[in-house]
Amino acid sequence: MSQTLLLCCLVFLWPTESCRTLCQAASKNKQKVSAKPHGVCDGVCVDSSHCSQPCPPDTQGNMGFLCRQNKWHKINDTCRTLTAISIFKNLGLVSHVEETMNINEYSSKSETITDLLMQKCPKDLSCILQNIQHSPRIPGNIAVIVQLLHNISTAVLSHVDEAKMQSYSTMANHILNSKSISNWTFIPEKNSSCVLLHSVNSFARKLLVHKHSIDISDVFIHTLGTTISRDNSGKNLTFSMKVNDTNDEVAGRVLINRDELRKLPFPSQVISIAFPTLGAILEASLLERVTVNGLVLSVILPKELKRILLTFEKISKSEASRTQCVGWHSLESRWDQQACQMIQENSQQAVCKCRPSKLFTSFSILMSPHSLKSPILIYITYIGLGISICSLILCLSIEALVWHQVTKTEISYLRHLCIANVAATLLMADVWFIVASFLSGPMTHHDGCVAATFFVHFFYLAVFSWMLAKALLILYGILIVFHTLPKSVLVASLFSVGYGCPLVIAVITVAATEPSKGYLRPEACWLNWDMTKALLAFVVPALAIVVVNLITVTVVIVKTRRATIGSSMFQEVRAIVRISKNIAILTPLLGLTWGFGIGVVINDRSLACHILFSLFNAFQGFFILVFGTILDPKIREALKNRVNSAKWISRISEHLSSDYSCHPTKGPS
Repeated sequence: MSQTLLLCCLVFLWPTESCRTLCQAASKNKQKVSAKPHGVCDGVCVDSSHCSQPCPPDTQGNMGFLCRQNKWHKINDTCRTLTAISIFKNLGLVSHVEETMNINEYSSKSETITDLLMQKCPKDLSCILQNIQHSPRIPGNIAVIVQLLHNISTAVLSHVDEAKMQSYSTMANHILNSKSISNWTFIPEKNSSCVLLHSVNSFARKLLVHKHSIDISDVFIHTLGTTISRDNSGKNLTFSMKVNDTNDEVAGRVLINRDELRKLPFPSQVISIAFPTLGAILEASLLERVTVNGLVLSVILPKELKRILLTFEKISKSEASRTQCVGWHSLESRWDQQACQMIQENSQQAVCKCRPSKLFTSFSILMSPHSLKSPILIYITYIGLGISICSLILCLSIEALVWHQVTKTEISYLRHLCIANVAATLLMADVWFIVASFLSGPMTHHDGCVAATFFVHFFYLAVFSWMLAKALLILYGILIVFHTLPKSVLVASLFSVGYGCPLVIAVITVAATEPSKGYLRPEACWLNWDMTKALLAFVVPALAIVVVNLITVTVVIVKTRRATIGSSMFQEVRAIVRISKNIAILTPLLGLTWGFGIGVVINDRSLACHILFSLFNAFQGFFILVFGTILDPKIREALKNRVNSAKWISRISEHLSSDYSCHPTKGPS
């Protein structure tokens, strides 16, 4: 009915007051009908179900929702007010734009806008700035502007002057506003922030810097350009920009030293762009787990220059945060540690040495938001390690004290050889673990950290390898006959398994990952996980050994049922059973320890996993002392004999001493 009344008014142009009244009433009625709430979907909300609904009046597109926990949550939004008509409004170009064209795809619409823009104001691109700046920063408009900037960077082939760069920066500045960060989350094309970064860098690469330096400063994007030559003593570009909607400013600096500048064959130019909010936008749109903790600095250099120093003032100045120097990988759309190396860090800033290239143009520092620093973990770790080291020293001392009494047979000799080496390797691993903990943090001791990580990796693997050697010793004794091989051959085989295999694995790991700076974790002296998965070189062998040892215990249980008391193999079977009991207890404990270690890697926010791993890891030496030494009846018997022997010798010494004092030797008369 309302549409009919409007049509009558427009077609017949009734100049009566009644018609005007009816038109106004129909218009109000239409607005009232369209004023339906647009925040929720109608219908029953079932978990994981989707729905969509049109955008509010005067906007095009739709909004998508997902049901979670019986509530509708918005997941995407294409609502937009920017069209070719609205962008070129008041410019006399509306007649060239077909209002009925399909604008469901941002790219088609933006290409039309770009074509018109290059026709109307190719000199400085400024003719649409006012309409762009007055548009609301809703997700659909952001996507349109991103595509527009991308198309402009593609359409302008060369010779970008300062005026064009100023207009381009103004458009980018509008959608980089800190108030728009949350809206980037709802853009369906999740790589829009990556496209924006690539487009700005690509457009700036065509910027020409003449005699005078270029300084184009907006609130959320700042471009500096200057000339450089081999005669310069160094070049320094400094930025200072506001972040987090406050008056606090964060600084960033690009430094090219004299040695690098001497590589230039002729004068050239350097361009750098700073973004205070782009890091948060990348995090929001890509759902990254890490947080950018400084400015994002793009640096465009001549191809001859390979090294630059970047100084980033930290946004969050927490000393407990994990900081990494990174570069943005333009092909894989992710932050990559291979592009940069930490040179120096404190609570206020970080200094990075980076390698600009076609792949890496933009750089920053990252802070993990899930850095878990708990005093209880520190106390458990160091108190437990102290107990573990004391226990291992006591274990080795007991083994040395009773060695001759408990190694009279070949199998007992080999058994105690394995126990002693398990204790010795774990003792060395604990010592190097403490060394590594002191070297952890900012990579100011990179070489020392690599060495400490190598030895921790090697000695912890050796612990498991000697446990494997004990299991192989059992299998050899059960399935074959012990005396078919000389004792020296068996000892050499055990040492090959116990030290040779871990050494090979540790050397291959460091050789394969360290050249690309993927050996270490950025926040600790331990094997990397995020970038190269070097930690698998420890986890996979350790867990494989746990499985083999448990299978071995099962075989022993089956085989030893056949041995009867008084048989020729009964004594050897008893020795094998003692070894099996030792393995059956220690293997699950060691396996459980590093099982929690995997849990820590998978979920580094779980305090429970951290505490359990720290407890089991720190008290491994105590476990070996108790289950490998003290609970062994042969060792207890040997210790008892040594104590009784010591008491007997002490009594004889006292008796001889008393006899001597009662009957002194007489001298010559």
